[in-house]
Amino acid sequence: MASSIRARKVFGIDFTSRPTARKPITCVEAQLQGKNLVFQALHEWTRFEQFDEFLAAPGPWVAGCDFPFGQARRFIDNIGWPSSWTGYIEHVGGLSRPDFRRALDDYRRDRAPGDKEHRRATDVRSGAVSSQKLYGVPVALMFYEGAPRLLRSGVHVPPLVDGDSQRVALEAYPGVLARRMIGRRPYKQDTREKQSVEHQAARQEILSALTDSGEDLGLVVVAPGSLADDPQGDHLDALLCAVQAAWSMRQPNWGIPGDVDTLEGWIVGPPP
Repeated sequence: MASSIRARKVFGIDFTSRPTARKPITCVEAQLQGKNLVFQALHEWTRFEQFDEFLAAPGPWVAGCDFPFGQARRFIDNIGWPSSWTGYIEHVGGLSRPDFRRALDDYRRDRAPGDKEHRRATDVRSGAVSSQKLYGVPVALMFYEGAPRLLRSGVHVPPLVDGDSQRVALEAYPGVLARRMIGRRPYKQDTREKQSVEHQAARQEILSALTDSGEDLGLVVVAPGSLADDPQGDHLDALLCAVQAAWSMRQPNWGIPGDVDTLEGWIVGPPP
């Protein structure tokens, strides 16, 4: 089964590559009671040290984290980084942030259009961008800040590394679950001037789909309507990450395919 872990404490973490008071790392804490996922608290972390402290906290717990845990095999092979997840994550963790950016920029520079950034198999399945992406939504910097912290913390990261089985981190992507409920309608916006009543309505529709008809996921989600009020969508995204983690806890092998590429990793959750 997915876990011999007896944990029923579930966390959903909406990550950022540079936490601030305005844009913190956002964490939903919940409890899985049978098939009921019950919201308990909302946490906001303005420093990476607070995320590190969370990872070090004793289990049992399971966390769905919204940042890429790995890079595409094609990229790793081409750039010449170590050919194991622990190896290349240790390498990345030893780079300064400017050196990491420079390595990705240098890799992209002379490659043909369409062959500059590569997606993992799980990115293609989930509609996610390449974890090499530095511009727009800088998921590469989220990877840079997040993945080495997972490795250093000693948590268990299926299917990438065996760690403390009472502290489990799973890669989540709230956008794929949101699309399952409202299609590709936008539901969040960081820029205040662009925030709209349509975004608010879309967030409320997502939350209603989770709490009113969560049976579609095999879960009953109990959460306050106020989670839809955040116009940046971070509170709702954190809840979606917790839902993906809870769904995975109820599946064999965390819902991860047996033939998954263990260099790349896997975004957990129900099929898109």
